[in-house]
Parts: sequence; C-alpha cells; structure tokens
Amino acid sequence: MIAAVTFDADGTLWDFERVMHEALALALAALQTHHPERAAGLTVLQLAAIRDEVAAEPRMQGARLDEIRLASFERALEVIGHPDHELAAQITAVYHRHRFGAIRLYDDVVPALDALARLTPTPVLGLLSNGNTDPERCGLPGRFQFALFAHHHGVKKPDRRFFEAAVREAGCDSARIVHVGDSLENDVAGAQAVGMRAVWLNRERLPNPTSIVQDAEIVSLSELPALCR
Repeated sequence: MIAAVTFDADGTLWDFERVMHEALALALAALQTHHPERAAGLTVLQLAAIRDEVAAEPRMQGARLDEIRLASFERALEVIGHPDHELAAQITAVYHRHRFGAIRLYDDVVPALDALARLTPTPVLGLLSNGNTDPERCGLPGRFQFALFAHHHGVKKPDRRFFEAAVREAGCDSARIVHVGDSLENDVAGAQAVGMRAVWLNRERLPNPTSIVQDAEIVSLSELPALCR
C-alpha cells in the first residue's frame, strides 16, 4: 500500500528551463542597457555557462542558489571589463522577478494531485527539490505535507541523505513511498538507493541511455494515480 508520494519540482511540476532562459534574457537586456557596447556580444547561453562555472568553484560549495546567481552576474560584468557589485545586484533582481513570477505548472499537475487526494487511504505528498522554487508561490499552496530543498540540507539529489530525510518526513517505511521525477540519476537512482519505488516522468519520450532501471515510466502525471492504486 502506498503511503506517500514525493515529487521532483523543476522539469516535473513546472518547466524550469523555459522560465530560466526567459529570466536570463531579461537580465541580459538589463546588462546591455548599461553597457551596450561591451555586453553586445554576450548571450543567454554564455550567462548560463558562467553560472555553472561559478557554481563549480570551491568557494561556492554550500552557497545558496541566489548567492550563486548574484556571483554569476558579478562574474559576467568582470568578463566584459566592468565589475560592479551594485549593478550585479540590480540584474539579479530583474532575473528573480521573472524567475519566480512566471512559473507555470504543467497542465497535468493539478488534476493529478486532485486525483491522488481522492485515493483511499490518501497518501502523504512531498516535494524534493535541488532548486529553490517554493510551491506555495507558484499555484500549489497547501498541496504538500512537506517540502525539502537541497540548500536547507547541505546535500542534494541523488545523495541518499536527502532521500533519507524525505523518508523521515513521510513517517513510513521507504518501500511505501513512490518518488516521481524527470531525472534518471537524481530521481530514479537516488530514490531507489533508499528503498523507494521510483517513477520516471519521461514527458519527451526520450530513450534511456543509462543502466538505471525505473520501477515505472510515464509520459504524463495523469498516469500516476492509477499506478498508485
């Protein structure tokens, strides 16, 4: 009997990549307004790459995601030859306004959560995220009994300690928990390592290039309630 269902967030409940690139485009436009000539050659992809480089630096290990983002815009300004902490903070604010304000749920999310809520017994619902988008702020208030974020725990998926924290929050044996996510490594392998059952949400019907074997595969969350029955 399923006692709890946990969900990944970015790429599972909402299209994080789309809104992130939109937010980066707005941040880039703000940067180019201040330094049109020097910043003319910068692209959204370069800003994304700079962010990944900054995040990988030893000094940023354990940093919050908003701190990493600010540091990445500071680095971008250094790259174009105009280091400016205050401007980096302004650009970061532009980024975050869109990043958090324009989150849109996939169409199958709310119907699936409604259907899970009608199951008997009703499973505990949890959110496990390496990101920092609060479901309370993007159309899912009160939907989850618990939400765990990597930056609060000092570890992230697929680290088993993150999933062990979820087991404690769910208050049941790990074998009675189903975890749903779009990443084979972070979600499927991570959940299975602590004894959860793992459902791969493969919206794009991509081939599995790994040796990871999911317990079930779905292309829409509309398929999830039937699995949990």
